[in-house]
Amino acid sequence: MTAPYVKLAALVDAEVERKQANDDGVILVCASTLKPKPVSWLWRDWLAHGKLHILAGAPGQGKTTIAIALAATVSSGGRWPDGSRCEPANVLIWSGEDDPADTLLPRLLAMGADVSRIFFVDGTRIEGKVQSFDPARDLVQLTVQAERLGSVALLIVDPVVSAVAGDSHKNTEVRRALQPLVDLGSTLDAAVLGISHFSKGSAGRDPTERVTGSLAFGAVARIVMCVAKTKEQDGGDDKRILARAKSNIGPDDGGFEYSIAQTGLAADARITASVIQWGASVQGTARDLLAEAEAEPDTSDESSALDDAMQFLCCELKDGPKAAKTILSEARDAGHSVRTINRAKAELRAESLKEKTCWVWALPSNDAKRAKEAKKSNSGNIGTVGTLGTVADESEVF
Repeated sequence: MTAPYVKLAALVDAEVERKQANDDGVILVCASTLKPKPVSWLWRDWLAHGKLHILAGAPGQGKTTIAIALAATVSSGGRWPDGSRCEPANVLIWSGEDDPADTLLPRLLAMGADVSRIFFVDGTRIEGKVQSFDPARDLVQLTVQAERLGSVALLIVDPVVSAVAGDSHKNTEVRRALQPLVDLGSTLDAAVLGISHFSKGSAGRDPTERVTGSLAFGAVARIVMCVAKTKEQDGGDDKRILARAKSNIGPDDGGFEYSIAQTGLAADARITASVIQWGASVQGTARDLLAEAEAEPDTSDESSALDDAMQFLCCELKDGPKAAKTILSEARDAGHSVRTINRAKAELRAESLKEKTCWVWALPSNDAKRAKEAKKSNSGNIGTVGTLGTVADESEVF
């Protein structure tokens, strides 16, 4: 083949490759074209650049204060609880629960933050109008602003459930909703820390499974941390523990003791703030480390679990009847026991209806509610629990 034809063939091949590269469709990457690289750590084994993390625990354990302590360390280039040094960087904080001026800023100042490196997500502007920031809607705009800012190493989302626009108890909806947050962390090469609660009545279970909502919260996160308060065996002061419950990229055990103290600001004695005081490192799995705190079960847990289950069931049935097997499967994914869901069904007086292929559950109509109330008032001490006529048959779906 002569030189001109060889050159033409090369140009044709190049054009074909270019068009193929721009065609829509599935993109494949051959493993041989990739280079292995180590995990990039913000805080070794605890916070990784470009990854999603979850910090969960019962109310009142100082989850937000711990997150603020981590933000203070990043902004000031301070030391982590294990004594290692952090390179100073910028931090983004979105909080739907605490006021920045009277709660978060005092804590940052009290813990030595460089507040010139801390940025609160205050809202978003849509068609010239300022609106409240919605993580489920505004992450693209936040990405643009963060890239303009530069050097963002930590993003705190409190609570992380706010990033989910759909049903936070459904695996598929949670995974889809969290993916933009994961992509944001990857784009910025920043550690993303989402704050969450433990499901009520979940004491004794694996800590990762106790994160409120769908199990997808714990599954999507690369590292899950949890906090709890334990009592000293000798009757001394309470102590608190930050434990690592799960890690797909490093050790998945161990932790640190910590305490929460109140201190006044040097600049204004009228202002007090919560601060974290780190203690010694501890060894063991998160489940073992939290066992002491849950040795004495809270008598309110059972009723709280029922309340959560009733809320879950109302959410599942708000749009109409739904297959019982599907509800029970999604309930288990959300951390509810079958027993508690059945109690919630009875409390709501949800109906069991036989359709062609399966049993379905449905919330009663207003007429049904009034009829049942009348029946209850006329039957003395005899209560009604669900639709009794179908209990024997429906038990098959359990």
